[in-house]
Amino acid sequence: MTARNRVGAILQQDGQCHFTLWGPELDAVELRLLSPQESAFTMEKSEEGYWSTTVENVAPGTHYLYCVNGADLRPDPASFYQPEGVHGPSAVVDLNEYEWGDRDWQNIPWSDYVIYELHIGTFTPEGTFEAAIAQLSDLKNLGITAIEILPVAQFPGERNWGYDGVYPYATQNSYGGPTGFKRLVDACHQQGIAVILDVVYNHFGPEGNYTGSYGPYTTDKYNTPWGNAINFDDTWCDGVRHYCIENALYWLREFHVDGLRLDAIHAIYDFGAKHVLADMAEAAAALSEQLGKPLYLTAESDLNNTRIIRPVDQGGFALRAQWSDDFHHALHTLLTGERYGYYQDFGTCTALATAIRDRFVYSGTYSPFRRRRHGNSATDLPSDQFIVCAQNHDQIGNAKGCDRLSKLIPFDALKLSAAVLLTSPYIPLIFMGEEYGETAPFQYFIDHSDPDLIEAVYQGRKREFKEAHGFGEPQPAHEVATFEMSKLNWHQRTEGQHKTLLNFYQRLLELRRQLRLNAPSYSDDITITSDDEKQIIVYERATNNGPLLFLINFNQAVSIIDVALADTNQPWVLKLDSALEQWQGPGSALPEKITEAQSLELPPLGFALYGVT
Repeated sequence: MTARNRVGAILQQDGQCHFTLWGPELDAVELRLLSPQESAFTMEKSEEGYWSTTVENVAPGTHYLYCVNGADLRPDPASFYQPEGVHGPSAVVDLNEYEWGDRDWQNIPWSDYVIYELHIGTFTPEGTFEAAIAQLSDLKNLGITAIEILPVAQFPGERNWGYDGVYPYATQNSYGGPTGFKRLVDACHQQGIAVILDVVYNHFGPEGNYTGSYGPYTTDKYNTPWGNAINFDDTWCDGVRHYCIENALYWLREFHVDGLRLDAIHAIYDFGAKHVLADMAEAAAALSEQLGKPLYLTAESDLNNTRIIRPVDQGGFALRAQWSDDFHHALHTLLTGERYGYYQDFGTCTALATAIRDRFVYSGTYSPFRRRRHGNSATDLPSDQFIVCAQNHDQIGNAKGCDRLSKLIPFDALKLSAAVLLTSPYIPLIFMGEEYGETAPFQYFIDHSDPDLIEAVYQGRKREFKEAHGFGEPQPAHEVATFEMSKLNWHQRTEGQHKTLLNFYQRLLELRRQLRLNAPSYSDDITITSDDEKQIIVYERATNNGPLLFLINFNQAVSIIDVALADTNQPWVLKLDSALEQWQGPGSALPEKITEAQSLELPPLGFALYGVT
C-alpha cells in the first residue's frame, strides 16, 4: 500500500490534514468537521476503495464524523482518539506533538525479558496511564525488564479487560488517551523497562463497532467465540489486511512500543497463500531495520504449532515467540489439584517435566480432552522462543471465583510456583500482584450501555463456565463493584508473608541474572527425571557457567531424592532453598555443599537449586 493509503486523520506540519477511509463498496462519503464550526467535504475514491480528502487549517482536537452514502454519520474506524467514547465523534490527533525523552533507548535483547502483565484500569486505584508511572520503580527494583499491557484500544465505557475494543488505533480515553500512553512508554524506557502491548486482530467488540457501515472488515465465513472473524482472506480482504498491519506498525512507530502480543491467533483465520501474520512480521522487521532497534512480535496460541515462530525459509511466520499454555496447565494442576476442562490433560510431574524440557507437553501426541492428537515438536527451537507463566489474566479471570493462586494454595506452594517459573529456561511472565501474593480476584468486567448486551454477556459466561468447568454463576460483569474488587492492594507488598514472597521473587530474579538462566538453551541441555508417586522432579541443566541442579517437591510431605555429583566432580553448591526460615519456610536439612552422591530430604513443597560454581 502507498503512503497516501495510510488510514486515519494524518495531520501535516503545515496545518493540512489528510483524511483517508477504506470503504470499497460505498457510493459516497462526506467528511463532516464538527469544530470550530461544522463544515462538509466531499471525499474521492481510489481504485483500491480508499476515500480521501485534504483539508486546510485543521487543529489538533478537531472533532469529525463521516457521512456514509448520504445517510449515516459514523466515527472513523481508524480514529486515533474517541474523547466521548465509542459512539461519539472522532478527534484529530497530532502524532508528532509529544516530545520524547527516550532517544537513547534501543530496546533490550529478547532473552533478557522478564515480563510483567498488567491491566491499566486495575493496576492502580486511579486506573490511568499517569498513575501507573509511579509504580515503575517498584517493578524495576523487583527485576522486571518489560511490562505487557492488556489492550488499550478504545472499548465501550470505562471498564473492560480491553478485548472488546472497536477502534484499534484509538487509545482508551478513560486511561488518559494517546498522550497519556506515550508518557507511560517514555517513562518505562527511562527506567530501562521495555513495553509490550496486547493487540487484538481476531475480532471486534460487540458495542460501538461501526466497521460494517464501511465495508467487509469482518466475514461470516469463520466464527470466533466472540463473533465473526476479521476478514483476512475473503472478498476485499486486502484493505482489511492493510488496516491491521498498519495498526501494528502504528503502535510500534508512533508510541515507541517495543513489541506486540497478538491475542488468540488461533482465532485469526487466513487460508491465503501468505498468512497475514507472516505479512505483519515482515512489515515489523522492515520497521525495525528503519528504526535501528529490535521490535518483537509474540503470539498467544493454544495450537502448539511451531510454524508461528519458525523462520520464513522453513515455512514459518517468523514471530519472535509464542506462549506455551502447556507449562501453565501442568504447573497449575500440580499446585491446585484441579482437573476440570482442559486441565484433565495434565496433573502429573511427568507432564511438567516434559514441559520444562520440551516446550510443549502435547507435540503430536493424543490429548484426552481434545480427543485427538495435538501440536508438533518444538525441541529443536531455542527456549527463549517460548513465554511461560504460573498465572495470567485469562487463567484467573475465567476460573471459578476468579481467584488467584494466593487463595487456592498454601504459602510454601506459592514460593514453589515462583521458583519453577523463574528458574525455567523460558521467558517468564508474571501477572500483576503475583509477586507478593495479591489476594484480590481478577474478575471479568464490562461497561456496556445496552441492557440486552449486558444480559447476553452474563448468560454467555454462565454457559461457558458450565460447559468448560462444570460450574456457573460468574460475578455480574457490568457492576462497578466487580471492577473495584479487582484492583491491586499495593499495601500488601509491605506486610507479613506478602513481603517475604516479594523478597523471594526478587531473589529469584537476581539469581536468574547471575546464573544466566535466561540464556537460550535447547532440550538436549536438560536431563530430567520425575516420579509421579513421590511427586518430585529432578533435573540438571547445562549452561555456559557450568551445570545447575533443580530439586522440586510437589508433595506436602518430605521426599527423599538421590543426588549424584556433576560430571565436573566439583561439589554442588546450594544457591537457593525455599524452605529456609528467611523465606518463612519450615526449615531445611539440605547441605550447603554436596561432595558425594547421597540421599537428600527435600522439605514439603520445597524447591532447591544447586550449582557447581
